[in-house]
Amino acid sequence: MEAVQAKIDQALELCSHAQELWEEGDLDEALNNLDDAYSLILEVDHNTFSELSQQKEDVRYLISKRILEIYASRQIVVTGQYEAIPITMNDHVKAEIKQLTGPERKFFIQSLERASRYRPFIVQELKKAGLPEEISWLPLIESGYKLRALSSARALGLWQFIPSTGHKFGLSRNHYIDERMDPEKSTLAAIAYLKELHNLFGDWTTALASYNCGEGRVLKTIRRQKINYLDNFWDLYQNLPRETARYVPRFLATVHIVNNLEKYNIQLENPLSPIEYESFEVKKQVRLKDIATAIGADTQLLTQLNPELRHGLLPPETYFLKIPKEKTANFLSKIDNIKTTYSPPALYVYHRVKTGETMSSIAKKYKTSINAISRANTITKTHTIFAGKVLKIPSRQYDSNNDIAMAKKTDTLKSKKPISYKVIRGDNLWIIANRFSTTPRQIMLNNKLPNTTLHIGQTINIATSRQAESKRTTATYRVRSGDNPLLIAKRHNMSLNRLLSLNHLDKSSKIFPGQKLIIE
Repeated sequence: MEAVQAKIDQALELCSHAQELWEEGDLDEALNNLDDAYSLILEVDHNTFSELSQQKEDVRYLISKRILEIYASRQIVVTGQYEAIPITMNDHVKAEIKQLTGPERKFFIQSLERASRYRPFIVQELKKAGLPEEISWLPLIESGYKLRALSSARALGLWQFIPSTGHKFGLSRNHYIDERMDPEKSTLAAIAYLKELHNLFGDWTTALASYNCGEGRVLKTIRRQKINYLDNFWDLYQNLPRETARYVPRFLATVHIVNNLEKYNIQLENPLSPIEYESFEVKKQVRLKDIATAIGADTQLLTQLNPELRHGLLPPETYFLKIPKEKTANFLSKIDNIKTTYSPPALYVYHRVKTGETMSSIAKKYKTSINAISRANTITKTHTIFAGKVLKIPSRQYDSNNDIAMAKKTDTLKSKKPISYKVIRGDNLWIIANRFSTTPRQIMLNNKLPNTTLHIGQTINIATSRQAESKRTTATYRVRSGDNPLLIAKRHNMSLNRLLSLNHLDKSSKIFPGQKLIIE
């Protein structure tokens, strides 16, 4: 029993030393010490001494928790090349290869043909970010490279962002636009998200699994593991949701196939070419079809270049419109003559028919007409309504409320004063907008930014309200043993970048127990 206790004590000493190494910034050596500690714990046979069972489990959990914390504390912004993704070949991957080259062969080839249009830009941005080029094939299993692909979970676009994650990484969404459908903007957002996931988990297979089902779900699965989960993604495989369990093998299978097209007798007959374009600032609200008619372009081509426009209609505020390069001269000469013939699309509320209600009573309730309700729901004289049926109602009241809301928003914007802000390492539009109580779209408009890309040292103008500034308060926090910037930021409901900015730190800066940090 003394020999067993000695192993537990030695494992605890290694944990303590790992903590010191971590505080000194030597993460690799800290992880090596924790790995050795875990090996010692695995040698402890708690069945021989049942009283040591709980002690062994406590130390095992401590080691696992510390490993997670170290991975979580790694910097989020890329400073060097990420390692390539290893293409594992096992039964799971082979099964997906068989599926993609068999029953799903047609889908796979069509996806490859669409990929030819978007991959040049994706690969270019991955190289800039230092990420593996293989990630450019991820949209194939996400969306088949379809810009308007929509999942049952409301994930949309090439990279399948749900609304909340898209907003977090700077993708705007309103009645007129949804930037999740823009291949370039969504690619930059996906790269930012993948960087964050890789630095959290430390390996690409686990990061990709998190991209599919969310980091929270993977962290929860890791917490329940009884083995050294961080050494091998496949240890997690069986405990992940079925869709995610297939997701990583499917991605690895895709990369293997595209590297061996001849082996699988795959030929591309109609690959799509990238469309060359130029962006122009448009300050009036017009329809794409009217622009296409004026400049002699195909409406479908304009829609492909501007897929984020949900209704083929430019928003009321300034918009950067993409025009085919060969039509740019024509556009510049005609844009001033294109009339704004826009009438707002119908806005609706939904009503479930109750017993005893008629079309007349419903129309009266919503201050509209029977004909308007009939047109909205394609109801003819031969149709009847019944209790339980859901009707789409054109609502004048809704329009009125919306006008009031827009007026309030305009008044708020007028009360804001512009300030200058210099971009620091780790910033993106969403982080800056959140910091100054504005929106990514508003920052882009104020600075006439053609896209969401920012550069360190870049100066941008931000309209921030005095009220928002006056509410911003700060306090101090004394660093404790085991703390890292990410944990401190989460504990105080701050973003990591905001914490670093307040304390004039960057991602490589070290913090020490006893150090005072400014928090909000």
